[in-house]
Amino acid sequence: MNNDEVAQLLVRIGHEDQAAFRQLYKAFSRKVYAYVLNMLNDHARAEEVVADTLYEVWRQPQRFRGDSQFSTWLIGIARRKALMVYRARRPDEVHADLDDIAETTASESADGYAELADKQRREGVQHCMGKLSDEHRECLHLVFYEGMGLAEVAQVQNCPEGTVKTRLFHARQKIRNCLQALLRREGSAPDAKGALAS
Repeated sequence: MNNDEVAQLLVRIGHEDQAAFRQLYKAFSRKVYAYVLNMLNDHARAEEVVADTLYEVWRQPQRFRGDSQFSTWLIGIARRKALMVYRARRPDEVHADLDDIAETTASESADGYAELADKQRREGVQHCMGKLSDEHRECLHLVFYEGMGLAEVAQVQNCPEGTVKTRLFHARQKIRNCLQALLRREGSAPDAKGALAS
């Protein structure tokens, strides 16, 4: 959905048109949810942030001036709200889902072992992502998962494009080194360069 289509919906939302709001919500809620879930790693809190973010659009649709892509502006709002939630967390909160591991390992079929291997690979990447600073992790997510350009990421992170390039470079290096270390620990050390080569 381009900015012109969004602008038309926002005008209607300004007149409390619920159908227009539903259309906007349907177009952007998944993208915002994926971004926030990456930050918080908590489904319920991510859903709350999405609802709060889009409620802000419902209350004040005129705040979007069209200086950027609407999705970039919306993620900027979600980022601020997610950071408030993140900072309010108790330090003892842990998000390990042991039930998933137990369910996967309960299956003794070949498929069960393949699922476990896939899960271990995903957990390895998540582990390495967790070692990045918040800025580096967010930068990688915006570029590789949200498909944003450097200028858009710079706008969301409120920094120059050069800083975004530097963050991307260092984040990719750290992820690559972390994955290589994990592979060496497991006894198979193939080159992990392909993991983030794009």
